[in-house]
Amino acid sequence: MSHVTEIAAADSGAALAHFQASLRYETDCWDVHDALSNGKQDFVLLDVRGTDKYRAGHVPGALDLAHRKIVAAKLAAFPADTVFVVYCAGPHCNGAARAAVRLAQLGRPVKLMAGGVTGWLDEGFTLQPSP
Repeated sequence: MSHVTEIAAADSGAALAHFQASLRYETDCWDVHDALSNGKQDFVLLDVRGTDKYRAGHVPGALDLAHRKIVAAKLAAFPADTVFVVYCAGPHCNGAARAAVRLAQLGRPVKLMAGGVTGWLDEGFTLQPSP
């Protein structure tokens, strides 16, 4: 028995429920890029890494709002049902998860862009620097 199978896989029903649920909380770089490229952006994309990193290069169309600065007053301009998609540096960073927690605590719909900047670049997409 390998380390992979020493813990049994979930049955199909449990696996289906798990993976369907995960899509309610996350999206990926490809889907975000597709929405941005095809004029189907029905969400607000937040770069939550901090202004210096945002200025060095961010996903085109993203707004700069560090996870520590997510407060109700900064979201007041957005309708209550606005979906926010958050990203940070990549899978080694928990900034996007922290941002998602803050948004959820404020009653806002939120998804995390899996992979963050690392995933974005891995897909072959480019970042946009700020002046």
